[in-house]
Amino acid sequence: MKIYRRILIFLVGFLMLSSPTLSWSAGEGGSYKIGSGDVLEIVTWKEPDFSREAVLVRTDGFISFPLLNDVQAAGLTPTQLKKSLEVGLKNYVSTPEVTVTIVESGSQRFYILGEVVNTGEYPLAKHLTVLQAFALAGGFTEWASKDEILLLRRENDKDVTIRIDYKEISDGQNLDQNVAVKADDTIIVP
Repeated sequence: MKIYRRILIFLVGFLMLSSPTLSWSAGEGGSYKIGSGDVLEIVTWKEPDFSREAVLVRTDGFISFPLLNDVQAAGLTPTQLKKSLEVGLKNYVSTPEVTVTIVESGSQRFYILGEVVNTGEYPLAKHLTVLQAFALAGGFTEWASKDEILLLRRENDKDVTIRIDYKEISDGQNLDQNVAVKADDTIIVP
């Protein structure tokens, strides 16, 4: 049975690492918050002079855009940035139609420390769960204490600690412990 679990973990990790570049578009619900380090594609329909394939969100949270100079992007959803750009472009284009797509999510990261094969910082891809995060980190070392894992999170200006028992999850018990990983989460495997 253990070999099947290892194969499953390997396959999940492989599929996640081999998936194409992630992209979030303004038309997809708009819940993603743009942050410093993200790379955006901005397309203004029928206006190649106001379209850019790779716009980096600077550390100050702004992007540089033709004729609009510095535009606040960090903290906005792609839909909010789209509307902001359309308002600014109305002085230059009669009816601007802008599409904002996150090409590379450089601002959304999480961390895994302790007894995993590859500790470090990882990009937050899709709706990643704790089990998938372990797969990204290459699984556990032989000394890992799989029933005492901690997930540290900051929510509503409070530090939250979530206890995770990998053994229970892998046995099909307490599957609610397989929580979604959020940006800036730190997972500690003792």
